[in-house]
Amino acid sequence: MRPLDRGERLYVAGHTGLVGSALLRALEAAGFSELVVASHQELDLRAQRSVQGFLDAQAPRTVIIAAGTVGGIIANLERPADFLYDNMMIHANLIDAAYRAGVERVLYLGSSCIYPRQAPQPITEASLLGGTLEPTNEYYAIAKIAGIKLCDAYRIQHGASFISAMPTNLYGPGDNFDPVSSHLLPGLIQRFHLAKVRGEQAVEVWGTGAPRRELLHADDLAAACLFLLDHFDERGPINVGTGIDQSIAEIADQVRSLIYPEAEIFFDAAKPDGMPRKVLDVSRIHDLGWHHQIEFADGLAATYRWYLENLSSDIRGATTP
Repeated sequence: MRPLDRGERLYVAGHTGLVGSALLRALEAAGFSELVVASHQELDLRAQRSVQGFLDAQAPRTVIIAAGTVGGIIANLERPADFLYDNMMIHANLIDAAYRAGVERVLYLGSSCIYPRQAPQPITEASLLGGTLEPTNEYYAIAKIAGIKLCDAYRIQHGASFISAMPTNLYGPGDNFDPVSSHLLPGLIQRFHLAKVRGEQAVEVWGTGAPRRELLHADDLAAACLFLLDHFDERGPINVGTGIDQSIAEIADQVRSLIYPEAEIFFDAAKPDGMPRKVLDVSRIHDLGWHHQIEFADGLAATYRWYLENLSSDIRGATTP
């Protein structure tokens, strides 16, 4: 396989999100000069005809699929139809239209939630479809699994060079800090910061604090995406992560230490824990030569700085660390 030509047209679907914005930073830094993007207002990725027309007109040589409907446990539980329908439509439209438009290479970004709730840890790629999914995000996971299998199907039937990467839990600048729909780390940052501003003594964390999670900075994922497009061309998913996990209690304590050391943490065990443990086996991508570069403490501090710099002035109320 050839390395990517830095002068070729490359379309990033989902460029405004956490992953998409990190991809644009990485691609621009690497010298890519023909990047194609479209906002949701310009292109509804759920509309098949619109997606096909867009790719036919833009004629990218490579497509990275980072678009989708995403959210934390609450959002997944309250909007299962959105998470299943939107993501299945977006991913199916993009993959099929890319093939029909003659796109040479597609990188589809999945999620580590595709793996079974009770998968052996660390989770290898072979665990896919080996057991029951975690109920709190199964509809999202099913849509992601369909995307992986669709990439495989186009490779099998049409010889398409379509690959799938499975990132672990992500964080970084541009994340969603909404108190209802956010994921673990941005949700904790938001809660501890607001508790500090309001002078509250305790911060609630969902669940027991015992589950273990692996966290990867979005800029590391973006670097991995470029690496995989240059070095990987195989069927099935490849894991992308750090291979290092921490308990949610440990993660919450680090957020507290950074933002509001005086706060107490209250674990609400009546709320769902999610998967007991989720850490990826990243030996395959390590063997290819890629390793993460951003350690969690550094990434956490940088993410909190970004959060403060992008807050409205009425709730900023704290000094940038």
